[in-house]
Amino acid sequence: MPAIVGVFKVNSVGTSSVLHIGDVFTIAPVSSVKTFSGAGSFNTGDGMTIFNQNSVTNTFDQDIVDQPIAGNA
Repeated sequence: MPAIVGVFKVNSVGTSSVLHIGDVFTIAPVSSVKTFSGAGSFNTGDGMTIFNQNSVTNTFDQDIVDQPIAGNA
């Protein structure tokens, strides 16, 4: 049965989001990201004490594509 959709307003759509209006069989958004971070970057909590004498993040990567997402729909 078709969906009947009234008036709607889209303020913004994020880069990895899906905007769906009406009937749908499958929605499968795909995204890929690579994150480089130094020592102590993802520490969370109250009263953390972190000692990083030498923090070096090696961002040299020989691969052109690490996680191909083409054709994965």
